[in-house]
Amino acid sequence: MGLDRRHFLKSTTVAAGAVAVPMFASSRVLGANDEILVGLIGCGIRSAEHAARLSSQKGVRIVAVADADSKMADIRASGLEAKVPGKVARYQDMRKMLDRKDIAVVSNATMNYWHGLSCIWACQAGKHQYVEKPLSHFIWEGRQMVNAARKYGCLVQCGLQQRSRPSTKQAIEWIRAGNLGKVVSITCFANKPRTSCGKRTEPLPIPAHVDYDLWCGPARKEPIYRDRLQYDCSFTWNMGDGESCNQGVHEIDVARWLLGETGLPRRVMSIGGRFVFNDACDVPNTQIIYYDFASAPILYEVHNLRAAKNSNKVPNFRGHTTGSVVDCEGGSVAIVQGYAKAYDRNGKEIKSWSTGETHFENFIQAVRSGKREDLNCDVLEGHLSTAICHAGNISYRLGKPAPVEDQRKQVRDIAIWNEMYDRYLDHLKAHEIDPDTSICGPWLECDPKNECFKDSAEANRIVRGFYRPPYVVPEIPG
Repeated sequence: MGLDRRHFLKSTTVAAGAVAVPMFASSRVLGANDEILVGLIGCGIRSAEHAARLSSQKGVRIVAVADADSKMADIRASGLEAKVPGKVARYQDMRKMLDRKDIAVVSNATMNYWHGLSCIWACQAGKHQYVEKPLSHFIWEGRQMVNAARKYGCLVQCGLQQRSRPSTKQAIEWIRAGNLGKVVSITCFANKPRTSCGKRTEPLPIPAHVDYDLWCGPARKEPIYRDRLQYDCSFTWNMGDGESCNQGVHEIDVARWLLGETGLPRRVMSIGGRFVFNDACDVPNTQIIYYDFASAPILYEVHNLRAAKNSNKVPNFRGHTTGSVVDCEGGSVAIVQGYAKAYDRNGKEIKSWSTGETHFENFIQAVRSGKREDLNCDVLEGHLSTAICHAGNISYRLGKPAPVEDQRKQVRDIAIWNEMYDRYLDHLKAHEIDPDTSICGPWLECDPKNECFKDSAEANRIVRGFYRPPYVVPEIPG
């Protein structure tokens, strides 16, 4: 069942076999003196940043919040009311909030699996939006979000903040100017220690203040054997996309931006596993990915474990924990959150950049101008970078346990890929993990034009996505 405004129902409650869709109201340009009223969807951890950054801007006021967990909605609304004048309305069902004609902008801090449908609903309601990263839960879904933004004339900014960080832009321009010669490769990495999500013997009780059907939305509605309801769903394929997409889309976006790539790589392959935790989550906590682009290869590595067994040290790549290192003929540039540094071939620092970011401010400025080109990260840019991350994960999801000998054959004779694989083996050894238990994904040949894969129906099934009726993402003609 596709959801578009032709299926609009006047009732805004979830009924068996039907989901109400907000009425369409043409998005409008808001001038410099107009007050912008905002509705916030998703009231978890990330929403605090949304609330602070938006309400601090002159002429911007958050007047409503929505979350399937009414307790979280109340906490976020109460926090806003303590800082700014006026009452903040609470909604458990976002569609009721989207029906409000006075709200022109939606700030979307829902979890990954809700981004697609909620964004499309908001576009159908004529709302401009700031949508968190990763943009989508599936490749095809991201394209429908782009099409919806275009069809309904909405400005949609994806939350890839590096696009609004001057230091990142300056570093990219410096590299492109040829100061270190040709780009040879880009290594992206996320060394972010995580903890186990637990493994219960009995399902987690769902609190009465959570509308669990609405909370699950497009994802499978099933018993939870994690210890926590919120956020840890990010580490399940049902609702999340793993660290290589959840965090990785930031670094992949920087790499793609630098290289000027506008689609999927020629091919992709991944190796990894979920080690040590033995919990109810299923995305890898240790992973390496090779993205084969014509301009230069992009590699990604994830370490959610510490540097070694019984160690509190965090892994790093050339001294950096999370970011991207661009290797060029004459040196390298590390681009991380907050700063960038250039090094010569001997590792001596030769230049640096350091600035803050103004992503939420840029979004509001674009809403006031009404010009899509004023957005630093239009929905299309968010889709292209997120799709690359999904491609890497699809290789992993189609993989099987394989001995090191077979893994090495998959890595082949690509020098930089072998170097990353050697680091991967060293990391497993430091944790006394048997490398033969690793999941070895296949090489997947990409079809960038059609945003899918060549000769792999199984991979393309994941591209298309899985949705639980009636929360089905509609196909929006492009």
